[in-house]
Amino acid sequence: MSIFKKSAADVFTQPVLEVNLNRLIDNYKQLCQIIAPAKPSAVVKDDAYGLGAAMVAKALYEKADCRDFWVAHAVEGQKIAAEVPDANIRVLQGIGADSIELFEQYKLIPVISSPEMLNYWKAHKIEGVAPVIHVETGLNRLGFRENELAALSRSDIKSFSMVMSHLACADEKDHFMNQHQLDNFKKIREKYFADVPACLSASDGAFLGADYAFDMVRLGAAVYGINTAPYRPNQMKNVVTVKAPILQIADLAKGEFVGYSATYRAPTQRKLAIISIGYGDGIPRSLSNVGRVFFNVGGKMCEARILGRVSMDNIICDVTSIEGLKVGMFADIINDIYTLDDIARDAGTISYEIVSRIGKNARFKKTYVLD
Repeated sequence: MSIFKKSAADVFTQPVLEVNLNRLIDNYKQLCQIIAPAKPSAVVKDDAYGLGAAMVAKALYEKADCRDFWVAHAVEGQKIAAEVPDANIRVLQGIGADSIELFEQYKLIPVISSPEMLNYWKAHKIEGVAPVIHVETGLNRLGFRENELAALSRSDIKSFSMVMSHLACADEKDHFMNQHQLDNFKKIREKYFADVPACLSASDGAFLGADYAFDMVRLGAAVYGINTAPYRPNQMKNVVTVKAPILQIADLAKGEFVGYSATYRAPTQRKLAIISIGYGDGIPRSLSNVGRVFFNVGGKMCEARILGRVSMDNIICDVTSIEGLKVGMFADIINDIYTLDDIARDAGTISYEIVSRIGKNARFKKTYVLD
């Protein structure tokens, strides 16, 4: 029986994360059209932003013909290798003594970001594997600087299968840094890697136009439904639904306080619903007294404000004006009308952090939708 279809006697306690893989695949295919003729690739690092890298990679491999994947660490590549048997798996954090065995076993492709890592790679080359070189163009994070590139030998340069960089401000279309980094990347490529495929953009860069696409685009957050181009309406479908059950419904007398530190006091008689989800499940504490949840009552979505502090395991909501609620019914924490972007805005953070914190939490019952 579906957890959302309950009998009168059923009680539930566990929050639920539903990942709609059909929509995720649709998002990926739409992004493929946006970046064409550049080659698409999927970023499934951090357990596919917490949504389950093995399931996501398998779905993209089988349903969307994705053959290029990016992870952060070799151990993440190991976890998807069996699901994408002939795909290229590139490892953004690179290779070292702590991961060489995984690179050898699964033929992972390292992204080389420093002279020290290049020296390690040259001493531990893996037959049939050509690494990617990461060059610094303005983010000032990982990547070879100009003086380090100048020190490379001709054989070093010819050993790379791709040159990549990463944009700092692509979520702001008119930010001067976009053109600055594009110019830097072009100069570096022309000077050192003219015959090597190039990859500059991730999801946010996909919306900046053909100049930023080069040969490949790394598609990540937008695939998962996040609006990586917030200067325009979100073109992606919502992928994530989070629900949590009502544990208790109680009356709150006028003048009574709610939650830790007594940060809310009832101005009038109120009715409360205590929901089984909290910051221990990845719900930001900053939603205290400002966040919202939604209840589907008779096909109508009814909004309820979070009262008091978000605690580790519970949130408390004002349901005074909502009729027909019962213990065991589910509150929508994230849905199609209150998305990852919306909850992140209200929490004063970014969607990436929300989905990553929620997705990897073992307390959720995780379900998938896939035709």
